[in-house]
Parts: sequence; C-alpha cells; structure tokens
Amino acid sequence: MELGNGISLLIVTLAAAFLPGVGRIFRIPEPVTMILFGVFLGKSVLNLHMGEHWLPFLAELGFLMLMFQAGMEIDFSLLRGQGRKGVLFQTLFFGGTLAAALACAVLLGQDVFFALVLSTTSLGLVMPILKEAGIEGSPFGQTVLIAATVADFLTLLGITLVVLWRQSGLSWEFVAPVPLFVGFGVALWAARLWAWWHPEQAERLLLGENLQQQGVRLSLALLFLFVALSELANLEPVLGAFMGGCILSFVLRRKEVLESKISVLGFGLLIPMFFIHVGMEFDVSNILTSERLFFTYKLLGAALVVKLVPCLLFPLFRMKLADGLRAGMLLSARLSLIIAAAAIGLKEGFLTEATKDSIVLLALITCLLGPVAFRMLLPRNARRH
Repeated sequence: MELGNGISLLIVTLAAAFLPGVGRIFRIPEPVTMILFGVFLGKSVLNLHMGEHWLPFLAELGFLMLMFQAGMEIDFSLLRGQGRKGVLFQTLFFGGTLAAALACAVLLGQDVFFALVLSTTSLGLVMPILKEAGIEGSPFGQTVLIAATVADFLTLLGITLVVLWRQSGLSWEFVAPVPLFVGFGVALWAARLWAWWHPEQAERLLLGENLQQQGVRLSLALLFLFVALSELANLEPVLGAFMGGCILSFVLRRKEVLESKISVLGFGLLIPMFFIHVGMEFDVSNILTSERLFFTYKLLGAALVVKLVPCLLFPLFRMKLADGLRAGMLLSARLSLIIAAAAIGLKEGFLTEATKDSIVLLALITCLLGPVAFRMLLPRNARRH
C-alpha cells in the first residue's frame, strides 16, 4: 500500500519519538525496537511503501552519522595505557577471533568478507552493559572494553581494504585513502596544537557567538568533509565516515561536546530512520525456508564460537577462564556494526539478499542473548546492585 509523504513522515517521526520508551519498558535495545517496527511496516507484514526517495535518503544520512559516531566511540587512550602484556593479549585475542571467523566462513561456504562480518562486536552494547554492572573501571571491564574497541576498529578497517581491493585491485586507488586521511589527520593535529597555544583566538574562530548552533554546524561540516574525502579516494562513503570519526577520536583531546551534538542529532531522528529502513527491507520469507533457517542456526553457532574460542587465552595471562566465558558472551552481542557491514556487503555484491537478512536476524538474536547470558554468569558480588 502506498502512503503519502506526510503520513509516512508522521509515522516514522512518531516511532522515533516513542519506541525508545517502549524498548526501555521491555529492556530491549532501542535499535531492536526500531528494526522490529520496520519489519511490521515493511515487506514482511504490512508491505507499506513510504515514499521512493525521502526515507532511503534520510536512512543513508543516518547510516553515515552512525558510522561517524562509531568511529568517535573508539577510545585510543585505552590502547595507549596498555603495557606489553596487554598489547600482546589483545593482539592474540583479535587474531584468535579472526582465525576462528575465517574457519567458520570456510565451513559455511563464504569468503574473507564474511569472516570480517563475523568478527564484529558492538561497543555500543558492551559499554552500557559494563556500566550497568558497575565494573567498567575494573581490570576485567577494561579488558573487555579494549577487546570490543579493537574488534570494531580492525574489522571495519579490514572491510574497507577488502572493498577497495575488489574495486581497484593492487593499484594507486587501493592506497589513495591512506595519504588523504593521514594528511587530514596531521592537519587536525596541527590545528589542535595551534588552538592549545592560542585558546582565545580558537574560541572566537570556532565557536562564534552562538556555541550550540556553531557546534552543530561544525559537527555536520566535519562529517560531510570526511564523506567528500572518501568520494575523492573512491572509498565507500560510510567507511570514510567511520575512518573520519576514528581520526577525530585519535586527534582531539576533548571530543565529548562534539560527540554529544552528533548523538543528539543522529539518534534523535536520522539513525532511527536507518534502523526502521533496515527492518522495512527485511523480508521474512527469505529466512523461512528450511535451508535458510538451518543456515541461520549455523550462523548463530559460528557467531558464538568466534567470540568464545579466543577466551581460552584468559588463563594463559593469569585471568580466570570463567571471566573469559563472560567476556565471550558479552562480545558475541552484535547490532549496529554487523548490520552496517551487511548493508555494505549487499551493496558491493559480497552478500545476497537472503544472507543479509540472516545476518540481520543474527544481530537481533545475539544483542538479546549476549547481555542476558553475561548477566546470568556475572557473580553477584561483582555487580553494583
């Protein structure tokens, strides 16, 4: 059924306003409620057509903001504070994750791109769960946070390289993003040094008379600047947005104000539109065949194995195996980034529509299963409440 633009926009904006409250009542992550609402509206149930252009455009914009903020969430200060032992552990942990993912991908008849998809986790889920338990500052909490940070950064960096390799092979286009983004990172670093020595001039130049409006403009300008740089480098715009967010996180000492302004604008409307659009494009008929259900079942098993096998390293570094199992269950929760990776894979031809839908279903299952299993395994004396 075709809906008018006004009615369609009203439905989506009301959903963005009220669904987070519904999710909190049932203790369901907000993106899950958005996706399920989109499933109800879209191909699987009502099959509503909500405009041919405006919703995909706003969903794409929300996708860009989601990836930009995902890059800004990477806390490189955690990595700087690691000693040799910590660096060795995190290197082996991600290496074990990637090796297990490659093995599972081969068994499932998939390729390297699929292995990178399996290697993703969800820092946006891991951090609040650890904070809820009151252990984000403990050695265990820091270890899990760093593992999630490394997984998010390296998997999306790997996806970027795989996409570039497929597009251009071993040529100048393959390495073109490196000098472009490194050069802009150096320029940002130099600008930060100038602002450090000339704070009053920097405040007048960057903030102007209206702090809030200028901050929002600056946030959007930086986002689209990185998208433009990715276009110049023949890079997928969403991957360029993620790399840009990572550069800002690495260069800026204080990113909280900038990050909060992007978060308000993104999660207030645009990012929910992306998740609703994902749900509307999800076709449940793609996964209801016995063959596809069995594939999704194997995919769930692979998603757990990929995160649990590397946790066997915990005793080798004088940490409890039980803590490793808890960490593996929490890190197995996937949501935003695996859906983003699936969308990229579908667009670039790495994944079929049915496989993409299986990955979306996997995200919905693991983002509910992982935190619940983690809370059940967490000792009572380790919790805040």
